[in-house]
Amino acid sequence: MILSVAYLLIRCLLGCLLMLTRRQVSKDAELLVLRHENAVLQRQISRVRYQPGDRLWLAALSRLVPRHRWGEVFMVTPATLLAWHRRLATRKWDYSSRRRPGRPSTAAAIRKLVIRIATDNPAWGHRRVQGELVRLGHQIAASTVWQILHDAGIDPAARRAGPTWKQFLTAQARGIIAADFVHVDTVLLRRLYALILIEHGTRRVHVAGITAHPDGAWTTQAARNLLMDLGQRATSVKFLIRDRASQFTSAFDAVFTAEGIRILASPPQAPRANAICERVIGTLRREVLDRLLIVNEHHLRQVLTAYLAHCNTARPHRALGQLTPAQADTRPPEPADLAEHRIRRKQVLGGLTHEYYIAALPAQGRYRRMLLTTRIVFPSPTGSGSSRCGSRSPGTPRSVTRSRSPPSGTSPPAAWEWTRPEGCQCWTG
Repeated sequence: MILSVAYLLIRCLLGCLLMLTRRQVSKDAELLVLRHENAVLQRQISRVRYQPGDRLWLAALSRLVPRHRWGEVFMVTPATLLAWHRRLATRKWDYSSRRRPGRPSTAAAIRKLVIRIATDNPAWGHRRVQGELVRLGHQIAASTVWQILHDAGIDPAARRAGPTWKQFLTAQARGIIAADFVHVDTVLLRRLYALILIEHGTRRVHVAGITAHPDGAWTTQAARNLLMDLGQRATSVKFLIRDRASQFTSAFDAVFTAEGIRILASPPQAPRANAICERVIGTLRREVLDRLLIVNEHHLRQVLTAYLAHCNTARPHRALGQLTPAQADTRPPEPADLAEHRIRRKQVLGGLTHEYYIAALPAQGRYRRMLLTTRIVFPSPTGSGSSRCGSRSPGTPRSVTRSRSPPSGTSPPAAWEWTRPEGCQCWTG
């Protein structure tokens, strides 16, 4: 930087010396040419960018040109020259490099946590979020939380919009069950009907009954059986969603109303109003009913019972975070390295679908049979004679010979074998 400025100054000084040695006419002609070029450039270029050396040289020559002619000679305004001077003075007296560093900025992980808490809880203001962080052990000012939410475009006050549809439906799903019929045509083209119910909160599916003639009396009895099967879980149910089929009579509704459950009838020809139940029926058709030939009602009951047991205990659901309905109220399984475990496969419905489990680690090597050598001397079965195995009288135990079985799960226990050694009036086993 310094060398370039010095080179430019030396070059300009030499140019001035050469100009002094010229004639006055050539100087005037050159000035006219330069002025015209300056005017042409001003018409074509809206803004000229100068290097620091250019600014220094123009500032120095401005002292030799009368002020009223600056607009004709220079392509810059007087305000620009003054701004250059102020910038130079500012750089000279700038002590920012000596200034001590201020308070460190908030960590990115804390910022993400603040935004996540505010998003998950729309009714919380910035002070409530700050209190939650303090409770977790992180000291943070309320003003910092306010600034983080403001920068993220989130209202720091508790006046944000209400919950989303996902949040609202998740909160309400615990108290909702839905019912609908699924029909199946047997091999002999006899139509059977199965009443399917699903719990929205846990995605647990139930078969209330199967029949070929689903009238109002049958549906009412199926509702009573379902409430008995739910047991204590029926107390948390607040709503039942069903369509307007003629099988759902007022007696059917009265069974649930007596338990404090409100009936919600979907609009006519609106399957999306009962979307979760319609979806599970579609899953039944795609994964089971469209891939099997149903013989009769007993066969259909066996198939649905086996498959719904698989759904409720082993089939993951996206709505539950890829957990099974049996895991809905428990913790997710602990992370495991499947490369270190053996995976067992279990067939469902004769291999129509499968379940997979983690087996125990295989034993390192085979169990060796451990022998505990003792010996019991018994008198002869005839009761006569003396024992040659020792000096004790007959009937007195002398020693025992016994084989110990390996640990459970490896092989069945060894059987006792009673033998009579040759030349000894005793029985050993």
